[in-house]
Amino acid sequence: MTVKTAQARINLANIIESLLGYPITKVGSNGVLPTNEQSYDIKGQIKPLYHINSENSVLARAQKRQDLLLIKQQQNIESILAMAMGFCPDVASSKQPDVDWVEHFIALCEDTSNSSMQILWAKILTGETLNPGTFSIKSLQTLKHMTQREADSLQKCVSLSGYNEKDDSHFILLGFYKKPSLFDLLRKGNKVSLNLGKTGISFPDILTLMDLNLLYRKEIESAVLKAGQELTLSFLSQKVTLKAKSSDLVLSYYKFTQTGDELSKLINFPVNKVYKQLINNALEGEFDLAWHAIK
Repeated sequence: MTVKTAQARINLANIIESLLGYPITKVGSNGVLPTNEQSYDIKGQIKPLYHINSENSVLARAQKRQDLLLIKQQQNIESILAMAMGFCPDVASSKQPDVDWVEHFIALCEDTSNSSMQILWAKILTGETLNPGTFSIKSLQTLKHMTQREADSLQKCVSLSGYNEKDDSHFILLGFYKKPSLFDLLRKGNKVSLNLGKTGISFPDILTLMDLNLLYRKEIESAVLKAGQELTLSFLSQKVTLKAKSSDLVLSYYKFTQTGDELSKLINFPVNKVYKQLINNALEGEFDLAWHAIK
């Protein structure tokens, strides 16, 4: 047995003991494995090589496991609520979150032990306390089933997402094209695209958010822009105004769903510097760009 294999087995044994409250050991006295004849039961089935080392009944062991689970859930809830108190500013609030929403919140967050994920839960409770109705039950359910890796993908994509105040949504700008006129319909497409791969975002990151229903699966196009028409996108501490230099320009982007919009509010991440440069380089030919700091 290699050291790596032994360490993995020790880790698994520790996980099992933390879940059940009892150690797991090899079958046989003094840790000696049974002989080949003892490895099969009367039905010819292989006997387990390990068993839970306890003289208590199955019912008693089940009750202990439930007790351990309840203790862990209580610890998770208390940790999240304490974080929420720390995040919540001391400001006036005329309304309280819906009682049923709070019950759903507690039931859905109680199994979250990861500290980074607990922070997201705490921010949700704080946001809902300040402005009831900000987070839907669907968003809570999505967060419950989200892994840390999936949350990391969301964080990466949030650094590329601009907030469009006109339709109250976030989207990731992908590029643009100029609608062909009657005189150049036979010309090849002249679409200008941003290479998101240069920003550190992989296509699997995008697919992850689509699978979670945080991003719409299809690329979306804006209405045709006229010369002089403006679009403002806000990032965490900066905003950019795009002003079309000519008519018949169409922007393309990935749009966040309602759930994606809600959960993206939990992540305060500045605009990706490489992405900002890509926007400038790709759009400067057909748009006037003006970046401003958000006060």
